[in-house]
Amino acid sequence: MAQAARAVDVGETPLRRWIDQLRAERGGVTPKSKALTPEQQRIQELERRINRLEREKAILKKATALLMSDDLDRTR
Repeated sequence: MAQAARAVDVGETPLRRWIDQLRAERGGVTPKSKALTPEQQRIQELERRINRLEREKAILKKATALLMSDDLDRTR
């Protein structure tokens, strides 16, 4: 490990973290930090998109409820 770290001019600790992260990703764990593999990057991108769409859906539900209540108030 020490020899490999010197060869790429990084410390042993970051190298160990990268190796651990890569092993976890290959084991199917979605990392909290930036993904290393293209598949994990795609999963993170899709998770971000899902979260954004869910927030937008919640906003639309609230707006619809507000507009419906305004319409009911006008008809009374």
